[in-house]
Amino acid sequence: MIDISVNGTPHQVDDDPQTPLLWVLRDSVGLVGTKFGCGVGLCGACSVLIDGAAAPSCQVRLGDVKGKQITTIEGLSAKGLNAVQKAWVAHDVPQCGYCQSGMVVAATALLAKKPHPSDAEIDAAMTNVCRCGTYARIRAAIHDAGKATA
Repeated sequence: MIDISVNGTPHQVDDDPQTPLLWVLRDSVGLVGTKFGCGVGLCGACSVLIDGAAAPSCQVRLGDVKGKQITTIEGLSAKGLNAVQKAWVAHDVPQCGYCQSGMVVAATALLAKKPHPSDAEIDAAMTNVCRCGTYARIRAAIHDAGKATA
């Protein structure tokens, strides 16, 4: 059994330490908000926060997160929508939904480090793929969320 903390709740999982965190979260913990995208850590759809930093959960092994705080998309809205999620809705960012949980997680991590990022800083930090191409709305939502969290 491996002890992990997800969204502030302790969990004991009986998975191989080499299992990708994505599958532990979805299959063993039962949190399906974190999505499978490419499986090779390039698209960002499976991003979660690990000790506050965004990481592709398909590339992080269970054994590497012991003693760390994992936050999924579900954990960001435990007390209602956070500023990023509210801005996402206000700017009508979602279309197909493929990237949304990973994008919101990555934007939350960015704003925690840099509450008022420039467009260039947003572009550099937001490496997630949006198949619908809503990057301009994503950027605007991040700017508004930064104003709301200041």
